[in-house]
Amino acid sequence: MNLHNDPSNTNAYTRRAFLANSAVLASAAVTVPAFLQSSAFALPKAAMGMSSIADTDEDTILVVVQLSGGNDGLNTVIPFRDDNYRRSRPNIALPTDSLHILSRYGKRATSDIGLHPSLTGFRELYDDGLCAIIQGVGYPNPNRSHFTSMDIWHTADTSATGDGWIGKYIDAQCNGVGAGKGGNTPDPAEAIEPPIAIGSTIPHALEGRKIMPVSFESADMFAWAGTKYSKDLAEPYDQLMHDAPADDDHSNNAFLMRTAMDAQISSKTIRKAVDQKPLVKYPNSKLSTQLSMVGSMIRADMKSRVYYTSHGSFDTHANQGNVQGSHARLLQQLADAVNAFYKDLKAQGNDKRVVVMCFSEFGRRVSQNASGGTDHGTAAPMFLFGPSVTPGIHGRQPSLTNLDNGDLKYTIDFRSVYAELLDSWMGAKSRDVLGRSYKHLRVLQS
Repeated sequence: MNLHNDPSNTNAYTRRAFLANSAVLASAAVTVPAFLQSSAFALPKAAMGMSSIADTDEDTILVVVQLSGGNDGLNTVIPFRDDNYRRSRPNIALPTDSLHILSRYGKRATSDIGLHPSLTGFRELYDDGLCAIIQGVGYPNPNRSHFTSMDIWHTADTSATGDGWIGKYIDAQCNGVGAGKGGNTPDPAEAIEPPIAIGSTIPHALEGRKIMPVSFESADMFAWAGTKYSKDLAEPYDQLMHDAPADDDHSNNAFLMRTAMDAQISSKTIRKAVDQKPLVKYPNSKLSTQLSMVGSMIRADMKSRVYYTSHGSFDTHANQGNVQGSHARLLQQLADAVNAFYKDLKAQGNDKRVVVMCFSEFGRRVSQNASGGTDHGTAAPMFLFGPSVTPGIHGRQPSLTNLDNGDLKYTIDFRSVYAELLDSWMGAKSRDVLGRSYKHLRVLQS
């Protein structure tokens, strides 16, 4: 029996069921919230009589910061003692005396690695034992297309096909979706919210088969907008929200009503959370605004396990600059925002619950181009932040002379990082999500 098509099964209220019933939504569009039509979702619930989802550590949170456009990793985490670095980048190499030279944890000697001078916020986190730098991250047969490479990272599949890796994680952890206990109207106290992305689009990484994530740029926009078009819509919408379907009603109309109720509850919860004033002052940048909203939602004790943000564009083909320039500005905004975010979490008492993962779809080529910039490359560093990371430098810096057609050869498969986060932090079985096992880097504390 196909459970997704079985109206007697609670799992029928899924993304597939939603799509299957799109005709109902279309005919009822005048009474459905505008955001619901483009970002419909259902909320996973605990089993009947239980307050949590079985086999899930619901206290840990993953926050993703995506560096869109291909961040130049070689001018972010700099192997400054390697003479080939300056030979390859005569105009954009960073002066050694400007770098944040990093020490190796557990050793007196300094490393041969320095951070871009704009990454003062990262240096502070590193010195406080809250930053892990993973060098040479990539994947086999690298693709230098922004879209394809990002899809590879989002799906954890080098064919760039399939569901998102976080979506697959949510599906694997979910015991059921739709109504609240016993099929009644969802109770905000028991609802487990879907993953949340701050932005205009839903990242493919969050898309699964059972639950659609929530995506919004501004909490004020995450509300029903029907009355903006016609005041006559208010009464039918209110009636839809108050006429809860019977527990045993599995009709298309009941599905629509339960989904709309879930959406209304989540909308109110999010807007109330984001209305809180942060406990610390955030810098003035788009990423800071995103992380400030995430911090407020965590402080409000929302049950979402994953939050997704993005920053960029890092597509610095020309006039990249070294100490100053577009790349320096983007890195400063990144480091200052993440630094403020952890100060906010610490003030809340939530810092130990959160790990931040920072990645880009690829790095840049070793040699600068004729326009004073860098072109699409391959391997690049990743960052993990939080009290639960093993601080320091992990992995091996790729050779600047033994290259793959002018690009760095990766030394760590990015799925090893995903696997450790899934197994050790999110309480999942990474093999079920990623399709195979990957060796852990021990970048998270046991």
